[in-house]
Amino acid sequence: MLDNILEAKRGLFEDGVQTILRGHENRSRSVGFVKGNLVSNARSESRGISARVNARGTFGFASTADYTPEGVEQVLRAATENARLLSRHSGRDTALPASLGTGFIPLNREIVDAPQKDIIEFCKAVDQYVEQKYPDLVSRSVFYTEDSQERLIVTSDAYNGHLCTPRCFIYVILDAETKDGVPVELYKSFGGFGSFYDHFKDPADLYEGIDEVYRKLMDKKEGVYAEAGYKTVILGGDLGGMLAHEAVGHTVEADLVRGGSVAGPNLGKRVASDLVSLVDFAHTYLDGLAPLPVYMDDEGTKAEDAVLIKDGILVGYMHDRESAAEYGMKPQGNARAWAFSDEPLIRMRNTCVLPGTHSIEDMIASVDDGYYLIQSGNGQADLTGEFMFSVNCGYEIKNGKLGRALLDTTVTGVAFDMLKTVDMVSDKVEWTASGFCGKKQSMAVGMGGPNMRCKIMIGGR
Repeated sequence: MLDNILEAKRGLFEDGVQTILRGHENRSRSVGFVKGNLVSNARSESRGISARVNARGTFGFASTADYTPEGVEQVLRAATENARLLSRHSGRDTALPASLGTGFIPLNREIVDAPQKDIIEFCKAVDQYVEQKYPDLVSRSVFYTEDSQERLIVTSDAYNGHLCTPRCFIYVILDAETKDGVPVELYKSFGGFGSFYDHFKDPADLYEGIDEVYRKLMDKKEGVYAEAGYKTVILGGDLGGMLAHEAVGHTVEADLVRGGSVAGPNLGKRVASDLVSLVDFAHTYLDGLAPLPVYMDDEGTKAEDAVLIKDGILVGYMHDRESAAEYGMKPQGNARAWAFSDEPLIRMRNTCVLPGTHSIEDMIASVDDGYYLIQSGNGQADLTGEFMFSVNCGYEIKNGKLGRALLDTTVTGVAFDMLKTVDMVSDKVEWTASGFCGKKQSMAVGMGGPNMRCKIMIGGR
């Protein structure tokens, strides 16, 4: 764990100058088996200090990998000099508004460092289960990934705190071939927020999920191509989460609104059906933790939920302190940096469409001719809200019943147009926190969504 060598340097903060000191350590680990062979076994760590100083409305930033008291003094001097130099040329002479509170946010959890040997043996046991039970597979892979961020934040006028966000996952990937020799693949991730022993005590705990992936893969092996066109579909929670993050979430990040995103002229307007509400959750969902809890951001703003769409109306953006002042809104803890050498950017935390009232069974029964699209492999979108997502697991719906599995396909559309067609929303949310957002710098995020019935353009063969 990081030693708090920052607090003792608070006396070096200049009066009237907004200052943020951040001690920051990232750790990552990985283990990989392919067809029983250990192909990766890696660990890395990076640690350092950054300082961000605001002089008359202009930021100066500096960082160092020297995690010592001398390093703290060095980055404070450099950031202050940078801020003064830039402010002389910026034409600005206004400091950021005062923060929305001060105090201390205590350490939310500790990072438990499991021996690499335990991780390797666990993954090996999972691989052996797949090998012995499903010898007909063309290939199989088991990958363990772990990443954690630990931060110490000391500020001149906002919250201080000590935060950890560890997460770990095991991916089980199964490969087969159709009768025509076309490769088909499905995967499942296990794990979430926390350390190795929080999620992986007994390999047998994963077997039921692996069996489900195998059954769906065998369905897909006999699958068909979707009929291309504008179709009625039920988007599974995985795809709903991808949509919430990629096609909507990025358009309502205030720095991208400033850059011309479609959300700019749509604030206060209808962008979805009244069944759709979208929230970027800070740390709590219902009565438990959100997939990736964030209690404070890297500007010292205490994290709160950010309501983005309410009953189909676009009502807010995500902010850092500077953009919140520009738009006359409240910062809610969305300024986050991936590494000690990164400046905070406006980032999502746990972005999710809220659940509705319908069961998935009733939703499927309501579709005469369409598709149930369960899982996405990847996706992309631009600032117009136009998106394209891959679909690697799905089924036909014929006369209200699930039919044949689908081979890989894609869906495309414009988010604010597609969301207006949503006419049923399921009563359960599916969450995932295994991915990274790649906006300029990597960032761990959570995303989720219910099943949604809507109209969408689907690709064919």
